[in-house]
Amino acid sequence: MANIELGTVPTWFDVRGDGEPVVLLHGGFVDSRTFAPALPLLISRFQVYRVDRRGHGHTPDVPGPLSYAALAADLAAFLERVVGGPAHLVGHSDGANLALRVALDRPDLVRKLVLISGNHHAGGLLPGVLDGFEDEAAMAHLAARHGEVSPDGEEHFPELARKVIELGRAEPDYAAEDLKNVAARTLVMAGDDDAIAMEHTLEQYRAIPDAELAIVPGTSHLLVVEKPELVYGLVGAFLGTDPEPTRQPIRRAGR
Repeated sequence: MANIELGTVPTWFDVRGDGEPVVLLHGGFVDSRTFAPALPLLISRFQVYRVDRRGHGHTPDVPGPLSYAALAADLAAFLERVVGGPAHLVGHSDGANLALRVALDRPDLVRKLVLISGNHHAGGLLPGVLDGFEDEAAMAHLAARHGEVSPDGEEHFPELARKVIELGRAEPDYAAEDLKNVAARTLVMAGDDDAIAMEHTLEQYRAIPDAELAIVPGTSHLLVVEKPELVYGLVGAFLGTDPEPTRQPIRRAGR
């Protein structure tokens, strides 16, 4: 575990295992502890990096609003300075949106891309999802969890939550047409009862060239903690193998 200055942000990260580099990108309101179940399933095959982005986990917040442009700049700097080059990006929720942004802005830094419960447009969230994070009980639970490791303390969490909610209402704002520029081989994944509209997930899958799709049964937006063995089994298989032609291609026929 270590910290590195990315611009003005002393960013916390952890690295374990050997092999091709994989960077795990957590969602909003939470931090890299979300990926604890992933480690025993991935570090035997990959060098796994966990990064707490600005304001989350062990990494302090900075003045001003959150934006995917700033977060993508942080991640690009991390890939260049810590990883030393391109890596597989595995993002969940907001982390998937960040991974998508870097794949479009800096394709030279992305090997393969796994987008778990992400959205390429703010309208991809089901109505009322962000409103649920304004519930006092939910916020109290998340604030206490945040305060366990945050250098800003539990009392800063409402400010962070406000920023995350504002980001989620405004960004990302890609059209499906924009996703045709994703060059990395991509796996799109979601729960079958996800906070992202299924139609939106399908649009993302169809728009990214030659993307692969996994819908995890019996899970919600928190599929990475509900069924980690299934989720990371699929992730590991995708990252560790090359694509193989199917016997009855339809979508990929002629490609």
